[in-house]
Amino acid sequence: MIFVTVGTTDFSDLIRAVDALVPELGEEVVMQIGRGKYEPKNGEFFRLAPSLEPYYERASLVISHGGLGTVTEVMNRGLPLVAVEDPNQPDRHQTQLLQVWDEQKHLVWCRDLRRLPEAIEKARTTLVPYRKPECRIHLVIQEYLDKMTR
Repeated sequence: MIFVTVGTTDFSDLIRAVDALVPELGEEVVMQIGRGKYEPKNGEFFRLAPSLEPYYERASLVISHGGLGTVTEVMNRGLPLVAVEDPNQPDRHQTQLLQVWDEQKHLVWCRDLRRLPEAIEKARTTLVPYRKPECRIHLVIQEYLDKMTR
């Protein structure tokens, strides 16, 4: 199953693009459309859910908006991910993170919805599993405390 999520926003362009591809994908597609105005014609959809856990558990691939929370959650699960930056977000904060993770091959950054079919194929075949960095905050705190007590 391909799971598509846009969070709470209206990212109708992404939902519309995926909906157009559903007949070609040959796989079940479930779309979480948030506050979007466009309602898919070719796949199952819902607006919001208390948890996306059941959908992630069933997913073979995730297509997502570029929000940090969703992207890191999907990468931590080891699922293939196509992340689509929303050009309507005013601060474009997603660009830098998506670019780095795309370069590291942890996700496929789709900058143009016309290239979504290629991005899906690439995500299925070329990604490197993301490994959550080891938490080292305790070492930073210890170093700070050592300096303070000298």
